Amino acid sequence: MPENVKVLTLLDAADATGESGSHTPRGRKATFQAVGSTTAGAGTATVKVQVSNDEENWLDAASIALTLATIESSDGFTLDAPWKFVRANLTALTGTGAEVSVFMGS
Repeated sequence: MPENVKVLTLLDAADATGESGSHTPRGRKATFQAVGSTTAGAGTATVKVQVSNDEENWLDAASIALTLATIESSDGFTLDAPWKFVRANLTALTGTGAEVSVFMGS
């Protein structure tokens, strides 16, 4: 990864639904990646990446859906828009020992 890219952890091994704290991207573009797994069997996770300019009114910029298993799965996207704040919102999580982490690179 280039030296000028800063990676922030928005959610760190989250095992319950809920929002991360808000963060400010360093530039216009930011990349987001969700990674998840279970300790046994299958599961699912849905992460909404939300954006705001005032930290009061949040909009869904994108949604990441993961099919979870004991081997990590991941998916992500790039956002090219000048939002002042971003956060990850884990809106659904199923599976034995399911955990999800979300990272932002900007």
